[in-house]
Amino acid sequence: MTESGPSPGLRLMLGTGLIGLGVAVFAIRLQHAGAYAVPSGGVMLGGLAAMLLGVVLLGSRTPRVLIWLVLAASPLVLFASLYAILAELGEVVSLYAADREGRSAELRLWIADREDGEWVGMPRSKAVEHALDGARVELLRNGSTRCVVPALHEDRATVRAIHALKLEKYAVARAASAIGLYPRDARASTVSLRLDPCPEG
Repeated sequence: MTESGPSPGLRLMLGTGLIGLGVAVFAIRLQHAGAYAVPSGGVMLGGLAAMLLGVVLLGSRTPRVLIWLVLAASPLVLFASLYAILAELGEVVSLYAADREGRSAELRLWIADREDGEWVGMPRSKAVEHALDGARVELLRNGSTRCVVPALHEDRATVRAIHALKLEKYAVARAASAIGLYPRDARASTVSLRLDPCPEG
C-alpha cells in the first residue's frame, strides 16, 4: 500500500527540515578555520539519519507504515542533530591523539582560557583511553596546529573552576544547562586537562 498517512504539507515540512538539519550537521564545521573536522560516531550517524528520514518523508510512494515509523523516530534524530549543530556554534578545538589500539582520533572539545593556560574537560575514561596525560599531541585552534602536552587534573576545585569557565564562555552550554541537558556542575567522572606547550627540541 503506497497511500500516505500524514498530510503532504506536513511531510514536506518535516522532510525538508530533516534534510536541512542533516546537511547542517556536516556544514556547521566549515565555519571553523583549519582542517575540516569530519563528523564521526554518533554525530555522523545522527546527520546521516536525519537526511535519510527526510528523503523517506518526501518520497511520493513511501508506504504509510514507514511514514509513521519515520515520524516516530524523528524527535530523537531531531534532538541529536540539533545538539551536534549547537555544540559547534562556539569555539571548538581538536586534539589529535590515538586510542588504545593506536588508531588516530580527533577529539572535538570546548576550551577555556585561564591565567595559567588553556584548559579542556572530558570524562576521565576518555582521557585514559587516549593516554592524554603527559602525551605529546597536536592541538588545532584558530586555524593553526601546534604541539601540546595535556596535564590531567582531578582535584574537584580545579575541575569545577574549569567547568564554570566553559559555562561562562559558551551560551549553548548555559542554555543546555537550563533545561537539564548539560550539567551545571562538573560530574564526578569529569577531569580537566591543561594544555601545556611541548618542550622545545
